Amino acid sequence: MNGDGKGGEKRLAMEEMVKERLVFMWGYLPGALPQRSPILSPVVVRADGYTWKDVCGGGCGFAMAISESGKLITWGSTDDLGQSYVTSGKHGEIPEPFPLPTEATIVKAASGWAHCVAATDSGEVYTWGWKECVPSGKVFGDPSAVGELEKDVFERQSPFLTEQVSPRSQGSRSSGGIDSRGGGDESTKRRRVSSVKQIAESSSSADETLSAFPCLVTLNPGVRIASVAAGGRHTLALSDIGQVWGWGYGGEGQLGLGSRIRMVSSPHPIPCIDSSYGKDRPGALSHGGMTLEGHSLRIPGSYVKGIACGGRHSAVITDAGALLTFGWGLYGQCGKGSTDDELSPTCVSSLLGIRIKGVAAGLWHTVCVSADGDVYAFGGNQFGQLGTGGDQAETIPRLLDAPSLEDKNAKILSCGARHTAMVTEDGEVFCWGWNKYGQLGLGDVIDRNIPSPVTIEGCVPRNIACGWWHTLLLAELPA
Repeated sequence: MNGDGKGGEKRLAMEEMVKERLVFMWGYLPGALPQRSPILSPVVVRADGYTWKDVCGGGCGFAMAISESGKLITWGSTDDLGQSYVTSGKHGEIPEPFPLPTEATIVKAASGWAHCVAATDSGEVYTWGWKECVPSGKVFGDPSAVGELEKDVFERQSPFLTEQVSPRSQGSRSSGGIDSRGGGDESTKRRRVSSVKQIAESSSSADETLSAFPCLVTLNPGVRIASVAAGGRHTLALSDIGQVWGWGYGGEGQLGLGSRIRMVSSPHPIPCIDSSYGKDRPGALSHGGMTLEGHSLRIPGSYVKGIACGGRHSAVITDAGALLTFGWGLYGQCGKGSTDDELSPTCVSSLLGIRIKGVAAGLWHTVCVSADGDVYAFGGNQFGQLGTGGDQAETIPRLLDAPSLEDKNAKILSCGARHTAMVTEDGEVFCWGWNKYGQLGLGDVIDRNIPSPVTIEGCVPRNIACGWWHTLLLAELPA
């Protein structure tokens, strides 16, 4: 490379440094505005002295982002949102750093229903929230303060906790298990009391149910985590050599360990390709062997480069662009053409030959993007979250061919509980799916079953991340 090339790179780097970044939010973040009402259109988040580096979505009623200095910034929770009040750090309108150890520099973070996980630049992992989601490890915080705070939260259990009810109790396979549009909220109200009763009866004290403080996850010596993902009650972590670790609830196979193990209390390696992992290991195989429907199948790739967690299912991408899924399959969210659960990582065979570069998962659906910028979607579609133009579930990946996406190449995808968001290569933003709380950013509360453009003027979108009922966008102002 000649001197001019190096100089050009340096100038570009300097330009990137001086560009101002903004974070936009929309959807259900009741503590983010004084009136605690849904945010129907994109609103700029107050920075209050922080410069933004990335957005991480968030969980039930709270949002998360990362500052340029590596602090995990949270906001939006209120004291009437039950567990999320503990999980998010009790921050309301004003974004504030979550109380992690001061030396921790966060590079990736994710949130499930009511637990969070964050990876540091040194490859360590912190997690907090629901106790069943937090493996044993070194705890940070004031243990003497835990009891009263958790007791208070436990006594005010959020109605949103009803989504933790076992999917098997929600209905039959034939009906999809969930009420149709408009009926879900009423059934949720009816289940509210029984859900809290179940929690109370399964625990002798609040301390056994909830966990307020971050825990440093204990991993094998030498393991460095580069990325994390959080599902309803399970967590995946991806190491810097492409190995996947998992812990938490695994009753539907979402931990990929080959069984319906209900609880994995410490991180376990998930065999996604074969026993050889790592792009830096000379013994790693170029193709792993796996079985699909009784037939031998060669999985392209030698390590995992991407991970995603849905409500009760998981997905990973190999370095060769193969997509593997595992976990709950009731709506076809594993993409195998059936509604069976997948207990081990299994290749989505209909996508073999298509190089997948990104994947995201919602409560009941999965979306992925190819190296060519095409979007494929499968799983539950009750609210149009697949973007196919209808509301029928898809058990096999379906290419989105909406007119709004003509000549558009997708770059980044993210899923909320029942909605999907996308940034294209040319910097446009699209959302679709459930919109009861304005989580599509379209200025209304009308569901959309096709990708619909979101107006973001005067800046360039860089990343998008969905919480359960809200959406965050990282954008840059022109230099």
